[in-house]
Amino acid sequence: MVKQNRTPPIPASTGKEPTINKIALEEHFSIRELLPTSEALEFFDPQVLDVIEPLLPELAETRLANMDNAGIEIAVLSQTAPGIQAISDSSEASTMARHANDALHTSIELQPQRFRGFAALNLQDIDAACAELKRCVNELGFVGALVNGCTQGEYLDNPRLDPLWLTLEQLDVPLYLHPGLPTNQPASMVKELDGATWGWSFDTATHALRLIVKGVFEKHPNANVILGHMGENLPFYLWRLDSRYSSTRYRNDIGTTPSAVFRQNFFITTSGVCDDAALQCSIATLGPERIMFSTDYPYEDIELAGRWIDQATIDPLAKTMISRDTARTLLRLN
Repeated sequence: MVKQNRTPPIPASTGKEPTINKIALEEHFSIRELLPTSEALEFFDPQVLDVIEPLLPELAETRLANMDNAGIEIAVLSQTAPGIQAISDSSEASTMARHANDALHTSIELQPQRFRGFAALNLQDIDAACAELKRCVNELGFVGALVNGCTQGEYLDNPRLDPLWLTLEQLDVPLYLHPGLPTNQPASMVKELDGATWGWSFDTATHALRLIVKGVFEKHPNANVILGHMGENLPFYLWRLDSRYSSTRYRNDIGTTPSAVFRQNFFITTSGVCDDAALQCSIATLGPERIMFSTDYPYEDIELAGRWIDQATIDPLAKTMISRDTARTLLRLN
C-alpha cells in the first residue's frame, strides 16, 4: 500500500493575501540545441519531461503570464542542466555557451524590466570561460554565472579554476552552483533516488563543501556562491559538520569552521522547496539576509511557490528581504 503524502497542500489563493513583487533566481530556460532529453535525464518520467520541455525555450507570453500569476517581477534566467557542462568537446562547449548567452541576451532585451541572466560557461577552457563571463557581465549586463555541477568530472575546487574565482571577485558577481550530472555515482545510489529526488542534492552539497574545505574562500574571500533547493540541505547540517570537522586530521586548508565559511560566502534560495519548517530553520541558521526566493520553473509549480512565500508565517521584514531585497542588493538590480 502506497502511503499518502501527509504534507497539507498550500491552499489556493483567495485573492486576499498580500502579494510581494518578487525576484526569482533559479528560473530555467534552454536554447533548443541543449534541451534536456529523456536519454540525458533518464530518471525523469518521460511524460513529465514532455510537459516541461516546451516551456524551457519559451521566454514570452506564457512565461510572463506565469510570472505575473506568481507575483514575480524579475526572473533571473539560466541555461538548464545538464547544459554546457555535459558537452565533452571543449571547442563545441565554448561555442554553445556563447550561443546560449547571446540567445538569452536577445530575450532580455525584449523584456528588460522582467528578465536578467546568469552566464553559461565552458570551464574546460578556463581562459575562454573568464573572457565569456567578462563579456556577459560588462557587455550583455548579466548578473553572474550559473554552473551545472562538475565539468567532465572536474569540480570547482580544482586549482586550475582559480582564475574563475578571481574573475568573479573582480566583477563582483555571484556564482550559482546548480546540480548537474555527476560523473560517478556512489554504489549506494539507486535509480529511485537519482536526479532531483536525492542524488543531485547530495552531489551539489558535496561540491559546495569541497569548495569550503579545500580553501577556495581562503584564497578568494570576496567570492559569493548561491545554492538552490534551500541550500541543498546544508543549513540543517552545519552543527554536525563543525563538530566532526574539528576531529579530522585533514582540517588544514581553512582557518575557521566550515559553518563560518558557509555563512560568510554562501547564499541560498528557496527553489523547489515550498516548506515552512525548512524556511524557518534556514532563517534561524543563516538569517533572512542570506536567503532568496526562487521557484525552479518550469520543473516546479511557479504559482504554488508564489502563494507559499506570500502566505509564509514569518516576520514581514524578513519576507520582504527573502522575496526581493537581498537579491536586488546582491545582484545590483535597479
